[in-house]
Amino acid sequence: MPLATMRQRASLDIIADRGAVINSQNRSTTVAQRASSEHGFQQQSAQPDLVGLAVDAQDDARSTSSSSSPAPGGDNEESDFFLGANDSQSSLGVPNLQDMQVTDDECLPPINRLPNEILIAIFAKLSSLSDVFHVMLTCRRWARNAVDILWHRPSCTTWDKHVQICNTLSTETPAFPYKEFIKRLNLACLHDTVSDGSVVPLASCTRVERLTLTNCVKITDTGLIPLITNNDHLLALDVSNDSQITEASIFAIAQYCKRLQGLNISGCHKVSPESMIVLAENCRFLKRLKLNDCQQLTNQAVLAFAEHCRNILEIDLHQCKLIGNEPVTALIEKGQALRELRLANCDLIDDNAFLSLPNKTFENLRILDLTSCDKLTDRAVQKIIEVAPRLRNLVFAKCRQLTDEALYAIAGLGKNLHFLHLGHCHQITDEAVKKLVAECNRIRYIDLGCCTHLTDDSVMKLATLPKLKRIGLVKCAQITDASVIALANANRRARLRKDAHGNVIPNEYVSMSHSSLERVHLSYCTNLTLKGILRLLKCCPRLTHLSLTGVAAFLRDDLEVYSREPPPGFTQHQRDVFCVFSGQGVVNLRKYLNQEQSFAEFGLSEPAGAANSAGRGTPTGTVVQANIVDADETELDAADDDDGLDDTEMADTAPLLDNPPPFPAVLQPPPPPPAPGGNPFNYVGGHPPYVPQTVQFQNGHLVPVPPAHVVSTDDYIPSVLLARDLLAAGGPSSSSSSASLTPVLGPTLGNPAARTDSDGPPTTQDLA
Repeated sequence: MPLATMRQRASLDIIADRGAVINSQNRSTTVAQRASSEHGFQQQSAQPDLVGLAVDAQDDARSTSSSSSPAPGGDNEESDFFLGANDSQSSLGVPNLQDMQVTDDECLPPINRLPNEILIAIFAKLSSLSDVFHVMLTCRRWARNAVDILWHRPSCTTWDKHVQICNTLSTETPAFPYKEFIKRLNLACLHDTVSDGSVVPLASCTRVERLTLTNCVKITDTGLIPLITNNDHLLALDVSNDSQITEASIFAIAQYCKRLQGLNISGCHKVSPESMIVLAENCRFLKRLKLNDCQQLTNQAVLAFAEHCRNILEIDLHQCKLIGNEPVTALIEKGQALRELRLANCDLIDDNAFLSLPNKTFENLRILDLTSCDKLTDRAVQKIIEVAPRLRNLVFAKCRQLTDEALYAIAGLGKNLHFLHLGHCHQITDEAVKKLVAECNRIRYIDLGCCTHLTDDSVMKLATLPKLKRIGLVKCAQITDASVIALANANRRARLRKDAHGNVIPNEYVSMSHSSLERVHLSYCTNLTLKGILRLLKCCPRLTHLSLTGVAAFLRDDLEVYSREPPPGFTQHQRDVFCVFSGQGVVNLRKYLNQEQSFAEFGLSEPAGAANSAGRGTPTGTVVQANIVDADETELDAADDDDGLDDTEMADTAPLLDNPPPFPAVLQPPPPPPAPGGNPFNYVGGHPPYVPQTVQFQNGHLVPVPPAHVVSTDDYIPSVLLARDLLAAGGPSSSSSSASLTPVLGPTLGNPAARTDSDGPPTTQDLA
């Protein structure tokens, strides 16, 4: 409907309403005059000239209304005082026509009346870049508010995408100022091809906040320094393992990036200690530092960070062989915000690094990694626990001088402790582990690999930890099936039943239908048999990793088919005894064991209440009589960090594979092999299984199948979606992408394949 017609109708409605009010008031006036004349009273008018005021107001109203609006009738002129301005502040007052006129904004749909800030907030909630792109196609206003989101973090995951992004940034008349939208750049996926010439167009971006060039070994100072000098807003820089980077880049960072908060130069061996001192003096807002394997760094460089960067939250000095006690003490003492300190393989550190700390509490320290600091003794551990009582993750792997006294001190952390690595601390005994379990019942991960004094007594106590997800018992040769069955039966715990109001019902318990175990490392536990492992597989539906390398009972052709392939660097003997089930291999192994009739001799039918492979067990609410979990169920856990040791640092060096996707429909897992003739286990009653001296793999090894390709949001990159604006903006065509890019990027780009796209975004005229 035309706007003028809408205004005319609104004016007519208002005048009609006012006419009804006038007639009502005239009738009231006539009745009052008759009543006063009957009583002999002559009412004198002492009021001002209302007719003149009404005429003036009527003229004002006519001047603001449509020219086609009819004027009020003559019989209403005596009583149209209501046309005057309403100054009564009453909600019953009748506004004039000027107040009631219809504006253009009131005719717009509600979605178009939203301010830009609200639109941007809505568009930012879209998880798919494809959706953001289609938002841009809606209208010019939406395109202006969505383009920043689309170009916030362009995806340079392939060489073609990188070329398209560089083409868009190099055009002279882009539809939008794309260079100003890019806040994050990550070229790690192109680490083997990207070079100095490849990043020249990216130097035109002036608002980059996070720059990641991990493993880009062809990048030198020539390519990095322009990126740094043009982005004084840079907050985080990752050039780890860029071996060609020298101190020149560090000096540039110190000069231009004063607000830098995160820096990763791990493996940059050409960076001098002097440049790091200058960096510490100029970049005082640093919070996260990763200096792994920078073996050239000295105490003076680390002391400079402790002195000038008081906001440091995390610092990693792994493999910094020249670091001694003094910088460690300074980092903890002066870094009141320090949360994470990693000092793995810093051989010079001894007890004095911690015994020199003042007698005060460092509340923020949560993670401490002292792997292979073999000069540490129990005294250092006792001091650490005393000054940092809220530690959550502790790593003392290969600190071989630690004894039970160290564990007694660690037990003082109580429920704060979630992660503990004590691999190769061979002096630890059962008594210390039992004390630890009694005090620290929130442990999620514990590694006691190569603690050869441990027996079933301590492992059965570890099985009672209610939140245990990962346990490492590699080369704990004294443990037997009793320990494994205890871990398997950990799901038969119970807690007190509560009513609808949260009140505890005495003497009634709710079953816990499944175990929390996800990863179990039992390699070289030579006393284990099939019975215990099968129970573990059946009772732990969340299990995604099981290492049984060197366990004779599982070195069989019919079971090894589900094992992962051994790493290529293994010797022949290591390959012969390798047996690690991970991801889909665990699922297939469990399915095979459930279906194979020959396992019935162990009497291992599915336990009552055990969860199935999907993680579902008996319905919650089953009343059982069982031991109560020794844990405070009413206390909420702190948020998990997932900041513990990688599983690659465990004794069997197994990579982490959590919840892998199932086999795609097109690639089904291979069927289980037929059972060999005779006794499938070569089992003789009363004797361990027979294993040939030289174990040979069958030709039908299970090869890991990659998951089906799913188009992710990363596939919808700004370069694909918006580089086509160049056609409308007068830029180079897609067929000449290689030729147009060569003068800008240089010959190092090669000759990328041309591409064409017909369904582009709005033209420059539409987006203007």
